[in-house]
Order: sequence, then C-alpha cells, then structure tokens
Amino acid sequence: MTAPPEDPQADEPLIPMPALTPGALRTAVESLTPSRTPTFISDLVDATTRAQQLQSFVPLRTFVHAWGVMVAIQRYPSRAARLGHLEDVVSAGEADPTAAVAEIRKIHADAEAEAGL
Repeated sequence: MTAPPEDPQADEPLIPMPALTPGALRTAVESLTPSRTPTFISDLVDATTRAQQLQSFVPLRTFVHAWGVMVAIQRYPSRAARLGHLEDVVSAGEADPTAAVAEIRKIHADAEAEAGL
C-alpha cells in the first residue's frame, strides 16, 4: 500500500521534533496545522481541569502523548498525506480496511517512537 513520495522534499521534516511540553507542542501545532490550534487549546484546558479534579498527571500525559504523535506525523507532509488517505479508505467502507488499518497503526507507532513516547 505504500507508494514512494512524488516530491523528495516531502520526506524531510518541516520542523524539528519539539520538546513534549504544552508550549513547544503549541508552537509546532501553530506552525504545522494552524486550524487545529483552537482544538489544541481546548484539549489542554480540558486535560488541566481533569488533572486538577483527579489530582493526577495522567490527563496531562495523555494530552502530551496525543498531541506529540499528531505533531510527529504532521512534520512530514508525505506521512500526513498518506495517513489522511488511509483514514479516507477506512471511512469510505467500500473495501476491506485491514491493510489500511495496519498501515495507520504503523504510522502511529513510528510517530510515537520518533517523539520518544
């Protein structure tokens, strides 16, 4: 299912992988996918509120994990485009999604490793 990128530059990261802190991730989100900045802020507020309510860092760790993976994926245009295509294949429900789901899992696993998660 993997096709080589048409643009060799598409395999180069647009930005370095940021530190896994809310501030660094926010800067990366603003740079890579500015339309997601409001969702990032809302998710951060929700995670902070839940952490206070639960008296636990787990909601903040979950937030950093989710957004760290998203940034790691979006840093590479070809990887982000491929993920979007695979998600469309699965959503369409017209073909057996097994191979697409496996590739989506690999993209996420690679992004987690890259982010140090």
